[in-house]
Amino acid sequence: MTEKERNEKRRQYIFVIQELTSREIKRKYSRSYLGILWSVLNPLLSMTVLSLIFSQLFKRSIENFPIYYLTGYILWQMFTGATNAAMTTLVDNKNMLIKVRLPMEIFVIARVYTALTNLGYSGLAYMVMLVVFQVTPQITMLFFPCIVLCLLFFTMGISFVLAEAYVFFGDVKHLYSVLLTLWMYCSAIFYPIENLEGVIRTVIEFNPIYNYIDAMRSIMMYGVMPPVWEIIRMAVWAAVVYAAGYYIFRKNKNKVMQKI
Repeated sequence: MTEKERNEKRRQYIFVIQELTSREIKRKYSRSYLGILWSVLNPLLSMTVLSLIFSQLFKRSIENFPIYYLTGYILWQMFTGATNAAMTTLVDNKNMLIKVRLPMEIFVIARVYTALTNLGYSGLAYMVMLVVFQVTPQITMLFFPCIVLCLLFFTMGISFVLAEAYVFFGDVKHLYSVLLTLWMYCSAIFYPIENLEGVIRTVIEFNPIYNYIDAMRSIMMYGVMPPVWEIIRMAVWAAVVYAAGYYIFRKNKNKVMQKI
């Protein structure tokens, strides 16, 4: 295959991903009057509820609790939205997989890209809240895309494994929902970890999702860059999980097609 043919095929795949993403967004909001506006309202409503409940409880240990929570929530929503949607994508699109010769990973990428698009809409609400709560713009905020990129690759790796596992074990969906509940509480989305000690604190600090959230809070709320060790850890988590997930996905593609 010539370089021109490879470039043409790459453009076709990008077009397919864009079309699948557009279809997913339309399908998600097809029966909603507010449509995609819910991607903006959802984090704001969640922030309001949690602030009413926890702002008094943590007011001495967390400055500007609504932004503290919202910073973690939008990243968590991107991760859970992408992995939950990607888990069923091969089964949902089995007719296309059988009839059309497209790489299977395109369907996983499209679901993850949909969650990234929703993060963009949620980010609009987030930026407005930064202004409302008078968070001073800092040069460190330019590091925002790097953190999102690391989270994106980490999410992609998990999504590849889940999508393949769901083809063989439907119960993965229920087990993963339980795991996500535990994972959420270990990500310090709405509480500080400074008062924690022992094993639980170590577990939270080693949690990759917490690393991304903590780094985002550092650059957005406090105007400081994350420690070098945290930046390295974020990059390593992203690279290792993506590589492992993609390897497992590619290795078992034939088995998936036979099962479907």
